[in-house]
Amino acid sequence: MSVKKFFVAFMVAVTAVSLVACASFSKSSQKEDTSLSDVQKRGTLVVATSPDFAPFEFKTLKNGKDTVAGIDVELTKEIGKELGVDVHFLNVSFSNVLASVAVGKADYGISGISVTEDRKNSYEFTDTYFESKNVVVIRKSDLNTYTSVDSFAGKSVSAQKGTIQEGVLTDQIPKASAVSLTQNSEGVNELKGGQISGIVMESAIAEGYVSTNDDLTIANITLKEVDGSSYAIALPKGSIALRNKINTIIRRLKKEGKIDEYVKKANKDSESQ
Repeated sequence: MSVKKFFVAFMVAVTAVSLVACASFSKSSQKEDTSLSDVQKRGTLVVATSPDFAPFEFKTLKNGKDTVAGIDVELTKEIGKELGVDVHFLNVSFSNVLASVAVGKADYGISGISVTEDRKNSYEFTDTYFESKNVVVIRKSDLNTYTSVDSFAGKSVSAQKGTIQEGVLTDQIPKASAVSLTQNSEGVNELKGGQISGIVMESAIAEGYVSTNDDLTIANITLKEVDGSSYAIALPKGSIALRNKINTIIRRLKKEGKIDEYVKKANKDSESQ
């Protein structure tokens, strides 16, 4: 065999070995998705939520004990039942719900979480289970005062820190002085006390507060729809198996009308608080 032919044969052999090695490395470097099996083996589904977001999640007394109730809670209980595991709620501030998912403290986060393109880069999201819209809550006595976004010029208006509503406030009511608060309940107290003039909230949550506070109402102002008007469950990036299993549960519940039942029950329960 000539030197040239030997060299060509040698290079072909080296290339073939390299390709096999690369393929093996690529296969071994891909982490196996055990998100579903991990939960089932553990027997517990750890869920991060912020229980100040009635009617989605809120604290209540049941048989003399503090517990968490709401739309997201009922949905999660059904998911736990379907998976055959117990559910443990990790109660944190809303701004820490996604953070808890990101660092692996929770299997998923659910707290009226809006799906945005930016968040999709960092988390896996399930199918949408609720469509929302934003409103402004004001004192009932101010109904004729605040009739447009410009009416809030120079006034203090709040939104919950870390939420889509915080962005809606700064983008759509730019002439107001934006106040970011940790909990919506803080905003309600400040609104009732006269420290602020309005609160940007998700409509279902706003209706819950208005129904239990006779001095509050929803302003006759239409805010534009924004990216993130759909609520879904957020999981760690790569949790495909668990996400897909949850999706089958969500689709079934929506088809059976169970989500609507959760909304009605949660609104009724939150009104009695």
